[in-house]
Amino acid sequence: MSEIFSIAGENGFCPRGSIYPNPKEASLLLSLGSLVDAYFPPCKRTRVSAPTAFSVFEQDPVSIDVLPDECLFEVFRRLPGAQERSVCASVSKRWLNLLSGIRPDELDDISKKAKDASMEDCEDDVDCDGYLSRSLEGKKASDVRLAAIAVGTAGCGGLGKLSICGNNSACRVSDLGLRAIGRGCPSLRVLSLWDLSTISDTGLLEIAKGCSQLEKLDLSRCPTITDKALIAIAKSCLGLSELTIESCSRIGNASLQAVARFCPKLKSVCIKNCPLVRDQGIASLLSKSTCSLMKLKLQMLNITDVSLAVVGHYGLSITDLLISGLPTVSEKGFWVMGNGVGLQKLNSLSITSCPGVTDMGLEAVGKGCPNLKKLLLSKCPLLSDNGLVSFAKASLSVESLQLEECHRVTHLGFFGSLLNCGAKLRAFSLVNCFGIRDLTTCLPPSSPCNTIRSLSIRNCPGFGDANLSALGQLCPQIENLELCGLNGITDSGFLQLLHSTQLSLVKVNLAGCSNLTDKVVSVISAQSGWTLEALNLEGCTKITDATLVSIAGSCQILSDLDVSNCSITDFGVQALASSNQLTLQILSLAGCPLVTDKSVPALRKLGRTLLGLNVQQCRSISSATIDLLIEHLWRCDILY
Repeated sequence: MSEIFSIAGENGFCPRGSIYPNPKEASLLLSLGSLVDAYFPPCKRTRVSAPTAFSVFEQDPVSIDVLPDECLFEVFRRLPGAQERSVCASVSKRWLNLLSGIRPDELDDISKKAKDASMEDCEDDVDCDGYLSRSLEGKKASDVRLAAIAVGTAGCGGLGKLSICGNNSACRVSDLGLRAIGRGCPSLRVLSLWDLSTISDTGLLEIAKGCSQLEKLDLSRCPTITDKALIAIAKSCLGLSELTIESCSRIGNASLQAVARFCPKLKSVCIKNCPLVRDQGIASLLSKSTCSLMKLKLQMLNITDVSLAVVGHYGLSITDLLISGLPTVSEKGFWVMGNGVGLQKLNSLSITSCPGVTDMGLEAVGKGCPNLKKLLLSKCPLLSDNGLVSFAKASLSVESLQLEECHRVTHLGFFGSLLNCGAKLRAFSLVNCFGIRDLTTCLPPSSPCNTIRSLSIRNCPGFGDANLSALGQLCPQIENLELCGLNGITDSGFLQLLHSTQLSLVKVNLAGCSNLTDKVVSVISAQSGWTLEALNLEGCTKITDATLVSIAGSCQILSDLDVSNCSITDFGVQALASSNQLTLQILSLAGCPLVTDKSVPALRKLGRTLLGLNVQQCRSISSATIDLLIEHLWRCDILY
């Protein structure tokens, strides 16, 4: 550098010698520094003062920036190490852009050795894989930041994970930013691009060229990316194991065919709302003999029964399957999938918004998936009691069964599946099933389901006391009980459930059960005081201070209590604080207008163990009191 840009000395301007042979004339050179000299010819009278001469030369300083990009590129690639390149990148955007465009294989040998040494000594904050992780969102996502990341992370193990979430109205990420990542981050393994309409195939092609170690790719709402880019990724990144494509309108079957052909390590695929993906793409993805696909999600696609038939026949390694929003798939598709005998390893199945799910199809799935442990059925309008009971009889390995918005399923199907379930069922959940009604007849004699530990009934308005009494006979070993938004249950039914089973409850959620009173909580506290860890009574308007008194006297290990929108006063809070055995970590008093500033001493005492306190909409607690609590309960997160 000094040899190139030095213009001082006798060889600076006149390589053939001095233009003034007289030494006296040569002494008229005025030195302006170690690098620049200014010459004034002899004259009888000085007409220009020295300061004026200096200002003339200061207007046109000699700088390395006068060099073209090609020369600067040669200089930068010979810098000794990553730290020097990072320093140079901070000089200007021009230098940053030039440095971010240098590929690792274009570095000089000296720079490569320095890079290897810096990687050994790096002490930066890295993730579990030994690579740096960066996330950009909204206005923070820009080409300049990506270029800086590409240059700055090169010396410390390299960038391993990059997430970019743009806002299409103010996004400043383009193909130039991805170009910098592709050229400067060869160790990139995880790439997520969300809401980026400003990038195209050009940017992803740079990623394909420079990031051959890519293992996980997530493209969501990138409308300008086409099959061309994804095919290039598949050909270059042979270790690709996870692929997610969501709302990419120009990606279709060709991409899936390329991924199936060139990526033998593929383990997980999620395809959602891609109109160009059809049966041919799904078939090619699964029909390869080397396919090791374990997780598959098909959502909002224009596929037919053919795709489900291929899944049922070739999905030999699939353990997790999610099917959602497939309006053109009929009963035949689910029947063939179940009878394809290929889903022998299927462990978890979720089906949502598929009108083709019928009783016959669900029964076939139960028979064809002998290792199925978890089933979620949501918004299946044609599924009825017969299908649910048939599935329970056919699938003896199910451990968790969840139904959401299946309105043709009634209380008969619910209890029928409990009576016919296998010996492994541990959790059952009903959510927004309006077909559930209260029992009018007694259940036939049967052996209890001793394996069930968790039961959740939410927002099923027809569920009442008779059902609770029957559950006490069928499920005597419940530990986690969730009954939310059930106005049809009262103290009578709940007490029958408790007395008939002698439950030792661990977690209880009774939110929105407005007809339950303090008597229920008193029995729960007495019966499960040594096991109860969490209790949610939000919206139980008949719950008063008596509940808090019973909790303070009986619950030994309770850590999470929610009495929001209950009839709680200062007396109840003081009762909680007076307990010497209670160690609450989470307490919610939101929407309790009778809790006032008088509760401050009690809350401060409870604050010795509290990690979270919710006093939102407690209108009788002043802002000054809130400030005092924030000051003293410094370990506790306070919502107000």
